[in-house]
Amino acid sequence: MSIERLAIQLKLPYIKAFHEEILAEALHTNMTHEEFLTEILIREAELRRNNGIKTRIRQAKFPYFRYLEDFSRNKYHREFWPKFDELEKLEFIEKKENIILIGTPGSGKTHYSIGLAMKAILEGKSVLFVSVPNLVIELKEALSQHQLNSYKRKFEKYDLVILDELGYITFDKSGSEILFNLLSNRNDKGSIVITTNLSFERWNEVFGDTLLTGALVDRLAHKAHILDISLENSVRFEETMAWLKTKE
Repeated sequence: MSIERLAIQLKLPYIKAFHEEILAEALHTNMTHEEFLTEILIREAELRRNNGIKTRIRQAKFPYFRYLEDFSRNKYHREFWPKFDELEKLEFIEKKENIILIGTPGSGKTHYSIGLAMKAILEGKSVLFVSVPNLVIELKEALSQHQLNSYKRKFEKYDLVILDELGYITFDKSGSEILFNLLSNRNDKGSIVITTNLSFERWNEVFGDTLLTGALVDRLAHKAHILDISLENSVRFEETMAWLKTKE
């Protein structure tokens, strides 16, 4: 049986595609058998790792890409910097702790959450990004199609879930209850990052039920990392002003 057919059978796509080139390189550089085997397995593993990253990025459903390297800490008070360092180690994921990022519109909450998520993906974690309004719509659709339990099981399997834009849209009673149920089941099973423009005392404006809101905050905020990174001027405002200056 040929190397190509064996590689297909063993699901080794790099060896299938490039074994002839590696053999030629081994002959040209006088690789030992051990060096040849090590090199081809390293390249196979690297391809598998890269394919895994691409798959996890696609499954995360980011609206756009952002990276921690592009997140400017200089816009924030230095008291936040040690906390940024702590969170960027991603130990909160291993501990199944939550992060609640509170801030004015344009303060960088979504950028930072996606940056954390991208780093988590590179380290082999599974991630889901979804805006809270869209999540409620998806939950209602799953409920109407008798697939809610399946949706919950899938939701709980992610290492990290980013819930973006809590506070921009209020929910009806059924939406609030179904979201509460989902997040309550998810809590302690994996990390959640919530971005919101509202402080806790205003979450009742979104859910419309004082008892439900209190119970949800109690669950999500327990042992959570809570940061209010509000800015006087939003990141988008400052970027727009800088751009306008280049046009003068």
